[in-house]
Amino acid sequence: MKLLEGKTAIITGASRGIGRGIAQIFAAQGANVAFTYSSSVEAANELEKELIAQGVKAKGYKSNAASFDEAQKLADDVVAEFGSIDVLVNNAGITKDNLLMRITEEDFDTVIEVNLKSVFNMTKAVQKTMLKQRKGSIINMSSVVGVKGNAGQTNYAASKAGIIGFSKSVALELGSRNIRSNVVAPGFIETEMTAKLDEEVVKGWRAGIPLKRGGTPEDVANVCVFLASDMSAYVTGQTLNVDGGMLT
Repeated sequence: MKLLEGKTAIITGASRGIGRGIAQIFAAQGANVAFTYSSSVEAANELEKELIAQGVKAKGYKSNAASFDEAQKLADDVVAEFGSIDVLVNNAGITKDNLLMRITEEDFDTVIEVNLKSVFNMTKAVQKTMLKQRKGSIINMSSVVGVKGNAGQTNYAASKAGIIGFSKSVALELGSRNIRSNVVAPGFIETEMTAKLDEEVVKGWRAGIPLKRGGTPEDVANVCVFLASDMSAYVTGQTLNVDGGMLT
């Protein structure tokens, strides 16, 4: 029996990196997948085909989670197309790193809007359906940076720490309706984005991690499968660090 058999999941920002890894493993575990992307149409079409080939229903939606109205429309479209929303993975996120003295107001606002406000938008959009079903699992992607902070990332750290507070509050509000809300905080995950970094810098990072390696999108996706499945039926309001022991 596949762990997510018959469940429908929305995953935001899934055309590459961690989001893509989550979509692939969710489909392998039997979930029907509705995913969003912002600009990479080709990557989205490719992913859609790949997921359907695993024998599940899948559809990509060009949707900006930072827009309240687009999030609402997405939830309505997914219910119309798939019939339910059992799992929401808020994964869409960006960085605009700089030291506080150099960060612009625009760069601060944009990161908060895409990373944090999108979580509010999407959670509010799926809430109605989950309340009606009296079940649901909301999984919000934070970061070790949201837990411990990082120089040069005040905007990113604030957005990711905000996600933790938001998720705990949702867990308290919706627990009585059997809707769970948890956070995954990835550490150094090796994706196409990190592949562009200097190899020596990456080696230094790996050396500082107790497990002596960077994580993979699969490492994060497997934890999301646990939180999306009924195996975690009594887990809510928690932050799971997937960081190879970085924060130990």
